[in-house]
Amino acid sequence: MSTMIKSSEEIEKMRIAGKLASEVLEMITSYVQEGITTDELNTICHDFIINKQKAIPAPLNYYGFPKSICTSINHVACHGIPGKEVIKDGDIINIDVTVIKNQYHGDTSKMFLIGTPSIQAINLVKIAHQCLFIGIEQVKPGARLGDVGYAIQQHAEKNGYSVVREYCGHGIGRNFQEAPEVLHYGTPGTGEVLMPGMTFTIEPIINIGKPHTHLLRDNWTVITKDHSLSAQWEHTVLVTNDGAEILTLREEERASQSKLKCPVTAQD
Repeated sequence: MSTMIKSSEEIEKMRIAGKLASEVLEMITSYVQEGITTDELNTICHDFIINKQKAIPAPLNYYGFPKSICTSINHVACHGIPGKEVIKDGDIINIDVTVIKNQYHGDTSKMFLIGTPSIQAINLVKIAHQCLFIGIEQVKPGARLGDVGYAIQQHAEKNGYSVVREYCGHGIGRNFQEAPEVLHYGTPGTGEVLMPGMTFTIEPIINIGKPHTHLLRDNWTVITKDHSLSAQWEHTVLVTNDGAEILTLREEERASQSKLKCPVTAQD
């Protein structure tokens, strides 16, 4: 499958879908606290997307996925299925949201720190966030996807963390996932050349321990093989004529948009 270059009309639809996805994460933030179940978070997000946004939660029934968001806690690297699990003090949790509006997708995720997490957990979440924005900084016409992956990998590893290799970012548009694959490791100067009009996600998964993962029997939930903490952040980006536009940027991040480096605090 070849990478699709979006028209100006398609880009505008992508902006709308991306904005809606970001608004779901903004809305759910006040609910993400000790004592709530991940299924309750799923219901709140589902109802907001359907009733308030008049949109569609893309994960629901996608290749059989049973819920409207992904909730990945502590050593769950990605694709955690909301259920009866109760969020506890000290947990870290990723909420991954994809919204379909007017047939186009917006895909984004955010880490949340619950109560008083360990210093280890706080630092992991911070470095993972930096990895996302360092990757985004590489996006411009003429750059290559290998530049994005290399920058992410270098930042993670120089801080003592590892990058999960089995899961990657992806092109996005009318399809939830399309070309290209966006690896979060690699060699600079290699990979597909970026061109204006390309839209894709960058979503590095960063581990405290080794990079290896294990898929559970539900065929969705991915955990770290050594049960070490894992953190992931995600944005949908557009390659512009002179750089990148983050289509899923949240209001809390806009003040730092010029730098593309958003500090993470324990309140985020």
